[in-house]
Amino acid sequence: MTRRQIEDHLQELGDLYAETSGGGPWAWNQARGAFLRRLAADVRRPGFELLIAESTALTGCAYGFPVRGDGPWWEGFDGYLPGRLLRLAASGRLFVISGIHVPSRVRRQNQDRAWNLARRLQKRLLTDHGAAVAVTLVNRSDHRTVEALRSWGWRYIEGDTPRTAPLGPFRVLVLEN
Repeated sequence: MTRRQIEDHLQELGDLYAETSGGGPWAWNQARGAFLRRLAADVRRPGFELLIAESTALTGCAYGFPVRGDGPWWEGFDGYLPGRLLRLAASGRLFVISGIHVPSRVRRQNQDRAWNLARRLQKRLLTDHGAAVAVTLVNRSDHRTVEALRSWGWRYIEGDTPRTAPLGPFRVLVLEN
């Protein structure tokens, strides 16, 4: 989607996020607002791309941006990335996936299948950008998201296991293309 198309669909994207992020309706407005602020910041990044899946309504989305070896990155990555990923960034082959939002059944069913909606969206982002590896940050306490990402092929970065994870508020996961 173009930036203009994203602006035109902010209401729907916010609703999708609220519906797929868990929690009850009481938490939706606050979570929805925070999501839309993060999305507005990400949209301004060079190379930003947002893919949607829809049937009669919006059913899923994934978005992110390529990372270069120079300039500011995504807040929170400082000190987390091993040299191999820094070299991929310098060559333009590292892609940040900021979010994948799909219905809860996609998180629970057929996670390991190539046709799983989340797997298809993340694969398409990487392929479109010629990226070798995707990277994402997940709040350390968000076990549900880490579990879903790991079921879709993501893994912890080198040296990061549940026992040896670097200190900080985030877990870093990577996905090979």
